[in-house]
Amino acid sequence: MGFSIKEMTIEDYDAVYALWRATEGVGLSEADSREGIARFLERNPGLSYIARNEQGELVGAALCGHDGRRGYIHHLAVAESARRQGLGRNLVGRCMYCLMQIGIQKCHLFVFGENEAAQKFWDSLGWMQRVELVMMSHAVPTAVGE
Repeated sequence: MGFSIKEMTIEDYDAVYALWRATEGVGLSEADSREGIARFLERNPGLSYIARNEQGELVGAALCGHDGRRGYIHHLAVAESARRQGLGRNLVGRCMYCLMQIGIQKCHLFVFGENEAAQKFWDSLGWMQRVELVMMSHAVPTAVGE
């Protein structure tokens, strides 16, 4: 089966969000709202991609960006029907190539600890688990004075 891959735009949002929701192991939050993703894509042009099958159905998406020094792949999803055909590897490869083109030398991603399938996938691509780091998070106040 053939796939066409193109840069993700906000017009793809509804189909991409539906794919993310249908994909086990993808964690979504308010940051993944249409407005949040529009802002992300505007700040990180040319780094996120979608894939469609020959029937035009969206079957893959990779949300990628950077902070000026490190790249991040936030959501990679491939529809069950399109797995084991190299599509995830292709999407990741495009993201990594584009990061390289703009001078980003390292990329990070986050995988839920219980998502063994994702860990196995990333390991097969040569990604290394960083056990010496601890991720810490804090919500940004929503209004002045909170």
